Amino acid sequence: MTKYTVSLREINDVKNFVNIVMKYDFDVDLVSGRYAVDAKSIMGIFSLDLSKPIELIAHTDEPGSFADDIAKYVVK
Repeated sequence: MTKYTVSLREINDVKNFVNIVMKYDFDVDLVSGRYAVDAKSIMGIFSLDLSKPIELIAHTDEPGSFADDIAKYVVK
């Protein structure tokens, strides 16, 4: 399992983010407070509070190029 903190502020950010995440075979979840949603679901993401950073959990020990692909959304 690999964790990141991401920020998705705009509608296009969410759309592009989902397109990136869909390319990977492993499960990816977004967690905001006590809510967790599938990061491959646009509707699920819009049910979260996007005004603050969200925890991303990638269910893989070998993310490969995943970190590079989502780098623009990762909060440093």
